Parts: sequence; structure tokens; C-alpha cells
Amino acid sequence: MENPHKVLYGHIPGFRLSALGRAQAAAVGQSLRSEGIARIVHSPLERAMETAEIIASQLAPPPELEADLKLTEAEFSRYLQGVPYWQVPIRRPLRWGLVPGDESIETMGKRILAVAARVAAEHPGEPAALVSHADPLIAVWILLDRRPENEREMHRKVIDKAGMLRLEMDGATPVSWEYVPAPRVDRPATAAA
Repeated sequence: MENPHKVLYGHIPGFRLSALGRAQAAAVGQSLRSEGIARIVHSPLERAMETAEIIASQLAPPPELEADLKLTEAEFSRYLQGVPYWQVPIRRPLRWGLVPGDESIETMGKRILAVAARVAAEHPGEPAALVSHADPLIAVWILLDRRPENEREMHRKVIDKAGMLRLEMDGATPVSWEYVPAPRVDRPATAAA
């Protein structure tokens, strides 16, 4: 992510992928070539749309692209967006728990799972990719594993940028899931160290 001022960006517009992010998205697309992906449903935020487009460019035939608001970034700590990362723990210590306006882990995870169920129902037997953001995907993983729904758990098993949570669905029900780490790519010369 191009983030020269190292701020929490969340829903702020104008944040696009870095050179490394673009290389990782292309590598994800290449890793999905044999999957028969016919549809990519993505968050409407610019960085997710750009990721979906890059993944799609690596697939043949090109899959359909569809934006779904339910895949957007977490509705969590919006008052911190634009704040430098180093200030986040000072302004919002972990011990605070949810504050007004925060989205619960359950709500976040369920909205992502609802998109997975919808896509599976509308296109049975058709492999699809969903492009969302780390926190909502971690919330899904917490719900699927039936782990405690708390903020500390959000940091215990993380989904890295370009990491994937692979779901096998039986109709609208996830029957298996696994975390697939981000593909290893060489750091592009234009990427900051």
C-alpha cells in the first residue's frame, strides 16, 4: 500500500497498491490460474478493486468483476483513520474493547460469509474469489474456528496482505477452510524498503 505518512487508512479514499502490492496481486492471480475462477467479487475500496483487476488480468478467460459493499473494510475505530500508526495504541488501547460505532467481530465476519453464501448460491459449482480486507477476513476465520470474539484474537492469527482464506462451501455452508499465506515475490525496485 502506498502510505508514505504511515497512517491508519481504513476507508479513506486515495490509497492504492504499492509496487510490492501489485506484484503480490499478480502472484495471487498466477496461483489461481488452475482454479477456474469465473468471478471475482471485491470490496468497492480502491485498493481492493485494483487487487481484483490485477488478479483478473492473470486469469484466462478473464473472470467477471463485481463490487459488493459487504466486503468493505471493517467499521472499526473510524475516528482513528488518518492517525499515524504510532499514535493508535495511545488513542485506543486494547483494553478499551468496542466503542460506539465499532463493528463487532461477529457482524464483520457474518457479512463476509453472507457474500460467500450468496455467490455460492447464485453460481453453484463455480469457483470464485472474494477480495476483502484483513480485519473482516480475520473475523471470518475467528467465527469459523469458533474462537473467542475479542480484539486480542484479531491479532493472534493474522491474514497478511495478499494472504488468502480458502473456503470450501457446501451450498451456503462453509465445510472447510485454510489460510494460504501471501505468495513470495521479489521486492520490486520501486518498493520502499
